[in-house]
This record gives sequence, structure tokens and C-alpha cells, in this order.
Amino acid sequence: MRLILFSLFLSFLSAVHALHFYLDANQKRCFIEELPTDTVVEGHYRALEWSEQEQKYTENTELGIVVQVQEEPSGHIVVKTTGPLDGKFTFTSHEAGDHSICLSTNYTSWFSHTHIRLYLDIVVGSTKPDVEHDRSHVSELASKVRDLNQKLEDIRREQQYQREREEDYRNLSEATNTRAVWYSLAQIIVLVATCAWQLRHLKAFFEDRKMR
Repeated sequence: MRLILFSLFLSFLSAVHALHFYLDANQKRCFIEELPTDTVVEGHYRALEWSEQEQKYTENTELGIVVQVQEEPSGHIVVKTTGPLDGKFTFTSHEAGDHSICLSTNYTSWFSHTHIRLYLDIVVGSTKPDVEHDRSHVSELASKVRDLNQKLEDIRREQQYQREREEDYRNLSEATNTRAVWYSLAQIIVLVATCAWQLRHLKAFFEDRKMR
């Protein structure tokens, strides 16, 4: 008897599902996972059996867990294995679609009333790399890198042009300042010479007036 307990729809990103549930020795519990193609799935389980003597769930080394994974609706069995009470299973989806992950015990007697508490962690990994897509993606990145390099080269040339203009402006400013300094010195010299000539002329004028 198959009882569907859990259904998840997965994206291409990694996902982790952790839960625990109960089942009888002659029962099976199934999970439906919708998986893309070439997706790695890893599960870890741990089973505890009810002990009437201890009145709690305990580990029983004789207990085994049967794991069966099949593709839906084709019914193709991907994994079928029997492991210990604490174990792992791993498989890779070959086709996109629903996959049923079923767990049951290795007890075959229909008259067994043993109760099991089962802990389950399911890790759905990302899909395998698509080589062609990666190549096209790399080509696209290479094209973008070339465009960025071209833009950087244009920026570098513009900066070089601005530096040259700045240098020309600085040279022009220095030349203008030099001319202004020399012009100021020439004015000072002319003023000093004019004052000296005027003083000399006035001195000669007053001496001439005094002699008369």
C-alpha cells in the first residue's frame, strides 16, 4: 500500500527537506519530487523502532530500510536498495518530471505490529553543468569584457587628452605670469628713471633761479 505524504516542486537551486514520520512494519511511505534532468538527489534517513519494554523508540540493529526510487509515470526504477537503520541513498534523475521516493522496512510479516519513527533529510542538488550553455555564456562574457576594455581605452585616451590640455593651460598661465612680472619690473624701472630725471631737472631749475 502506497501512501503519498509529501509533494514538492523544485527549482534548479539546491534545496533541503527535513522531516520525520511514522509507519508500521508492513507499510510504505512515498514522496513525490519533481526534478529537472540530471539533478543529483541525496537522502539520509534514520529509523527508530517502538519498544514495548522501554516504552520509547529505540534503535534495533535488525531493522533495515528499503529505499526505492522510480520515475513517474514510466515506472522506471532508478534506485532499489536495502540499508541499515541509519543510512544514505543517492541518485541522479535521468528524465525531467516526478520521481517517487518510497521507504519501507525489511519486515515481511503482515502480522507484525511494529511501529517505526523515520527521520528523513532530502538534499536536492543543482543540475549538472550544461557545457554548451556554459560556452555560450563564456562567449557572451568575453564579448562584454571586450566592450568594457574598449570603453576603458576610450576613457584612458580622454584622460590623456585632458592631461595634455591641462599641461598646455599650465604652460600658458606660467608664461602669462612671467610676462606680467617682467612688465611690472619694466614699469618700476621707468617710474624710477622718470623720478630721477624729474628730481635732476628740478634741482637744475632751482640752481639756475638762485644764480639769477
